[in-house]
Amino acid sequence: MAKELRQIAIYGKGGIGKSTTTQNLTAGLVERGKKVMVVGCDPKADSTRLLLGGLAQKTVLDTLREEGEDIDLDLILKEGFKGTRCVESGGPEPGVGCAGRGIITSIGLLERLGAYTEDLDYVFYDVLGDVVCGGFAMPIREGKAKEIYIVASGEMMALYAANNISKGIARYARQGGVRLGGIICNSRNCDREAEVVRAFAEELGTQMIHFVPRDNVVQRAEIRKKTVIEFQPEAHQADEYRELARKIEENTKFVIPKPITQDRLEEILMEYGLIETLENDYRI
Repeated sequence: MAKELRQIAIYGKGGIGKSTTTQNLTAGLVERGKKVMVVGCDPKADSTRLLLGGLAQKTVLDTLREEGEDIDLDLILKEGFKGTRCVESGGPEPGVGCAGRGIITSIGLLERLGAYTEDLDYVFYDVLGDVVCGGFAMPIREGKAKEIYIVASGEMMALYAANNISKGIARYARQGGVRLGGIICNSRNCDREAEVVRAFAEELGTQMIHFVPRDNVVQRAEIRKKTVIEFQPEAHQADEYRELARKIEENTKFVIPKPITQDRLEEILMEYGLIETLENDYRI
């Protein structure tokens, strides 16, 4: 009996550390012997940089523009850390067209070229920011990704974005079977951060699957174009990503989220004293 391929989309507010988290998580899974493909769904094409050691990979859309439709898989798929398969969708030329079309084009092409092989355990879609409309919603709208994880922090706008993403998941859940697997808290060292993110997750009906502490080793690894697990495998932060990988592998809690109102979000922040803290910080 063939094993089930787990297709996972990672969403989150722009600048929250989504791509960094995805690549370090992926390194944790391949270290556990899993076969993983990462499909970068951001026009910046930086979703696989740490896995490829900084290799500037030609994107699917650039390749199609230059080579035409008749291309081989090895032109758009490169192997990175411990055999991780890496693809970058790319985007249109600046100011021309919808960047979300790159995701639709890329996934269709990967399917036609046979990239989704039977030995794969996971496919991760690293999706641009908090945009869940048009092409960027494609992994969840068409049921390509059955599992969603949202990267957030204890900051108000990160939680606001996570709530909006949850609305998109809830909208497509019944037609595509997609489910939310949890919130990954990528710490920004906010006051009572783990508590507020855990409370927010419970309001949605999901879990804070892991709290990733803030550690400068992440930036040092990025400068060297590596994941933390490759750059400094004995570091405590490397173990945090390994633990996140384990939790995702063993996760069984998948839900249709119940998004909350803006008022309720602000109430949660007030309950934990965060809005008062913001007001005090900016009081003149």
